Amino acid sequence: MMDGDFWPLVGFSVAMTITPGPNNLMVAAAAANNGITDTVPHIVGIAVGFTLMLAIVAGGLGGLVMEIPFLQPILQWVGAAWLLYLAWKIATALPPTSQGSRPPLGFFGAMLFQWVNPKAWLIALSAASQFVIPGRPLALEAARIAGVFAIVAIPCILPWAMLGSGTARILNAPHRLRVFNVAMAVLLVASVVPMLVR
Repeated sequence: MMDGDFWPLVGFSVAMTITPGPNNLMVAAAAANNGITDTVPHIVGIAVGFTLMLAIVAGGLGGLVMEIPFLQPILQWVGAAWLLYLAWKIATALPPTSQGSRPPLGFFGAMLFQWVNPKAWLIALSAASQFVIPGRPLALEAARIAGVFAIVAIPCILPWAMLGSGTARILNAPHRLRVFNVAMAVLLVASVVPMLVR
């Protein structure tokens, strides 16, 4: 029998994963510059990395972060600094025909990025606080929540890669692609501002 919060958890997972944020904007930029195939390791890295992060946060790390007041701002500002660096990489990416063009992050980079992604922390802490059912084994609850996110992750991120790849057909001139990359970089920076000023 499904828990009463199963469908709300699915809805929360889809809404949090498919909406614009650092992960999706970087995937769109990577696919626009390199195509969907070369962006697959990035997509899978996000799915695996966030699922592991969510399991760890829901399994107890989230409570520790909430109890240490100075830790949250440190994580937010480290994440913001890293996002600025990634935004710069996107804005200055070489056109696909140039030697050295590659996705901003591969599998391991995308996996590790979740730990400095402010939106990922916000989602993980929210999911842990809203969907862990008290009185049940914490490890099973963490696995249940992370499992739902694992199932919806790739189907929710893939449309962003398709959007980026489709946009690349319109952006066949290097100057147009540069404008798109700069726009993606600006949106990436803008996506983190609301999380820093809460």
